[in-house]
Amino acid sequence: MTFRRVLRGRDEDPIWARPALTVLLVVAALLYGWGLGASGWANSFYSAAAQAGSISWKAWFFGSFDAANFITVDKTPGALWVSGLSVRLFGLNPWSILLPQALEGVATVALLYAVVRRWFGPGAALLSGAVLATTPVATLMYRYNNPDALLMLTLVAGAYAIVRAVEDARTGWLVLAGACVGLGFLTKMLQALLVLPAFALTYLVFAPAPVGRRVRQVLLGGAALVASAGWWVAIVELTPARHRPYVGGSTDDNVLQLALGYNGFGRLTGNEIAGFDGRRFGFGFDPPGWGRMFDAATGGQIAWLLPAALLLCLAGFALAGRSAAAPAQAGRWRAAYALWGGWLVTTALILSLMHGIFHPYYTLALAPAVAALVGMGAHTLWRLRSDRAGANLLAAVVAGTAVWSCLLLDRSAAFHPWLRAVVAVTGLLAAAALAWSARPARRDRRPAALLAPLAAATALAAVLAGPVAYSLQTVAAPRSGPLVSAGPAMPGARAGRAGGMDMARLFVNRAPDPRVRALLAQNAGAYTWVVATVGSRGAASYQLATGWPAMAVGGFSGTDPTPTLAQFQRDVAAKRIHYFIGDPFARAFAGTRVSDSTRITDWVQHNYPAATIDGVTIYDLSR
Repeated sequence: MTFRRVLRGRDEDPIWARPALTVLLVVAALLYGWGLGASGWANSFYSAAAQAGSISWKAWFFGSFDAANFITVDKTPGALWVSGLSVRLFGLNPWSILLPQALEGVATVALLYAVVRRWFGPGAALLSGAVLATTPVATLMYRYNNPDALLMLTLVAGAYAIVRAVEDARTGWLVLAGACVGLGFLTKMLQALLVLPAFALTYLVFAPAPVGRRVRQVLLGGAALVASAGWWVAIVELTPARHRPYVGGSTDDNVLQLALGYNGFGRLTGNEIAGFDGRRFGFGFDPPGWGRMFDAATGGQIAWLLPAALLLCLAGFALAGRSAAAPAQAGRWRAAYALWGGWLVTTALILSLMHGIFHPYYTLALAPAVAALVGMGAHTLWRLRSDRAGANLLAAVVAGTAVWSCLLLDRSAAFHPWLRAVVAVTGLLAAAALAWSARPARRDRRPAALLAPLAAATALAAVLAGPVAYSLQTVAAPRSGPLVSAGPAMPGARAGRAGGMDMARLFVNRAPDPRVRALLAQNAGAYTWVVATVGSRGAASYQLATGWPAMAVGGFSGTDPTPTLAQFQRDVAAKRIHYFIGDPFARAFAGTRVSDSTRITDWVQHNYPAATIDGVTIYDLSR
């Protein structure tokens, strides 16, 4: 293999394609990996589960919160399998927990490049990769240990398989696409299925095969999805409850209820049956509505190029026949617009209108589709730049995006105020230059030919300046807890509250005082759980600090019906739990309800002596 072949990649690629891809991936790696350890345990709920999985293979398989396998996290364990293995290999530290997400982010950028490049070439693919890499919510979540990073990698892999399937109607690619979505289900349950309508319809409409064969192939892909996701669900359901941890987030220790309820239709209706009622707490930020993707809490995460993506999707689909070199190419381009446009519209509508728990970082699910559509749409219009209508439409997209970026930047007025003027001026000048470059010339076209690439580079700088600035701020400022967002604080964003308290304060990772840590570590090996406390907030901190299992009574929020008071009393009598620490926030979640966790708290308070260390009330259950 010659040096030129290594440098260029494929024979049809220009000489700059491979070096440009390398630069893109290096930039993505720096964005996602620089100063990664500064966020500490990040989301300590999942960090504690990764620690548990590094100690116990049983905890690793079931996704247990603790190595003693009392209860699982409230998600399927796909992402924990990766982080748990990383901790086993490299030891327990923030880097070993967070590095897998950064690598998954870089892999997603590379895979999106491969998807777009296949039909639209390296230029469109590089633009798509750059948009995804610098989207603020992507920078946030690829530096964080929530399951979303692996979910996006599996779904983009599924999109690649659909593109390959549409090319030659091979069943194997449909089966692979279904398997990728199934792996996504094992990462974050029903959210993975949001792409299914776009995947299935794209193949049914555009694949070069008879209708009957297409239907059968899609059904086989669905079977692959069920098999790739269902094997783990079947094992959990068939394992007797006494031999496995309780399924966190469910009311009846049933993983199907978790998938269909709390992590499924409950998110749509707001009726999260797992006991944690997001509506009761106002959990999530702004209420559902058509403008949720553009509001104060969410707009800065994903909306920078969202209007452009929607417009370019429509324009690209309509103009594919004029821009493509051949009818077959035009058909593939329309299939690509249907695939990514369907992904974007379906996911955006559901996230906008869902009444259950919503966090702005959920919008990572839109980022690959936005990035792909911007790259493909810009490529389609660029090929039509000699046509006055095509050039004017491209100029309008650039100008509109620049103005919209200024509006988003204005929401955080103290954040680099000079940037708004720079974006506005460069964006409008680039748009004017793009429109002028298509003006009919009477004599020499060279000035216009030279102006167009310069205008394109200026336009790219203008439309990416805002998201890049937000991404860099995200890298510079460590984040922790489950309530995180990218970029600077938004004064207009409304955070949820519980019992008059800011929800964000309920889950801040607070390392226990060294005296508390030393007390819990005393004779820890003689007990199954060194400490029990209501909810995962404190339990995660104690478990990560001591290295010994902590019992999260009631699961994540303390509202799961496990353990019962009788079960807890039996564990205490058997000397399986050493200490109990009360959590003042647990009452906020319980509200006026009398739950198992409140009964346990009351029983401990009435029967065991208390000591206070650094404001933490500790009950010694061994006395």
